[in-house]
Amino acid sequence: MASKGPVDPNKKWLSHTLAEWACGLNFEHLSAEAVLSAKLFWYDSLGCALGGSQQEDAHVLLAHHKEMLGKGSGPCTCFVSGFKTNPVDAAFINDHMIRAMDYNDIYWKADPCHPSDIIAGPLALCEYLGLSGKDLILATVIAYEVEMRLCEFGLPGVREYGWHHATLTAFAAPIAAGRVLGLTVDQMVQAIGISASRTFTPGAVTAGKLTNMKNTVDPWATRMGVESALLAKRGYSGPEHMIDGKEGLYAVFGHVQYKGAPAKFDTEKLIGGLPAKSSDDFKISDCGMKSFPIEALSHAPLTAMMKCVKENGIKADQVTEIKVEVIARAADILGDPHKYRPDSKETADHSLPYCMAVGLVDGMVTPLQFKEERVMDKSLIPVMDKVKVVANDEFEALFPKFQPSRVTITTTDGKTYAKRVDVPKGDPRDPMTREDIEVKFNALGKGIVGIDRCKQIADWVFTMDQQPKVDGLLALTVK
Repeated sequence: MASKGPVDPNKKWLSHTLAEWACGLNFEHLSAEAVLSAKLFWYDSLGCALGGSQQEDAHVLLAHHKEMLGKGSGPCTCFVSGFKTNPVDAAFINDHMIRAMDYNDIYWKADPCHPSDIIAGPLALCEYLGLSGKDLILATVIAYEVEMRLCEFGLPGVREYGWHHATLTAFAAPIAAGRVLGLTVDQMVQAIGISASRTFTPGAVTAGKLTNMKNTVDPWATRMGVESALLAKRGYSGPEHMIDGKEGLYAVFGHVQYKGAPAKFDTEKLIGGLPAKSSDDFKISDCGMKSFPIEALSHAPLTAMMKCVKENGIKADQVTEIKVEVIARAADILGDPHKYRPDSKETADHSLPYCMAVGLVDGMVTPLQFKEERVMDKSLIPVMDKVKVVANDEFEALFPKFQPSRVTITTTDGKTYAKRVDVPKGDPRDPMTREDIEVKFNALGKGIVGIDRCKQIADWVFTMDQQPKVDGLLALTVK
């Protein structure tokens, strides 16, 4: 094994600063707001996992891992099926279920992220080690803090350079996992280096025609984070200069030009003012949730259209054009030519033309609208072709503080109706309440585990900080 000494005290890399903060943070340091936010995001995420368990890619992954394990077993539980395996695979399978419907949380600054793509890693390790609900809450808050800061510190962000945000998850996941494992600062630095060494993800996974990998790359980065933390605990080493040293994150992206300037990172946004006491602000409370199971930047235009249709009594057969004004990156991600002919659930939920068309015709956008038979329904094609996606420079200047969108509907009588939305439902400025999440959770979960079990899961989640072990939660999620 490669030799390594302790972290050089004369050179504190950014990995060391993050590790020092995470290792020193305890449950007692968390604010009441952060604890409540962690519970709300777990409630939302578990609902997404129950629904996600029914997706075809989730079935494929479960079948694959069952075959690979053979007749063996393991200490960790997978949602719904109850399949028992090791903590690395359980983290991956459970996180994929959370992610599978693209219905889980969203934070978008310079880069987007879904911090709940990470949290099944700490859950698996808490079950593996017999740890408590407080341990899970602490790791959850740490996962959100680091992931969300990573999304803010790129200027303008790694996506603009052609990379996917799973690249950043590879830096956050080992920190959350390492805190559950009780790693030392040096061990956590090594874990970050191990994980990030293997998990740089090109943006191709969300460009053009989308595949199963769209919902897999972040859970896979979390899988790597869990395994990296376990290896680091055994003394395995990784590059401690992975962020700001030779040929690390900063250096690699520093070679990339964007609009005539090299890629940059704002270090202060990553490590400045890291919360350390209950009176501090924790990032988790600034994360948003999804009220529709679609790509995040589709929420504002879909909300605007649905409001416009409802307020003006517009019928689908009266519409001749739907002009959608959005920021440039939304037009690029959601309105490219392939998005007008989606042929999979993965492409459809990233297709603004499809989401607008099916929302207009069906009057709702729920998981039902992404079943194969609906996605492939040719009657929606002429409606999709009425959707015109346009980048608006004025809106671009307001992003990411706002996610503005204006929808203008033209009807057969030549009239036009317009609606602008700057903040979609689920944004912290228009948050989903516990009651809103309950409606979403029950809709996703009642057909899987039954309404009584849905209520029991909610009761467990909202008393998580009183639970001595997490076993009870896993048992409740199994059919």
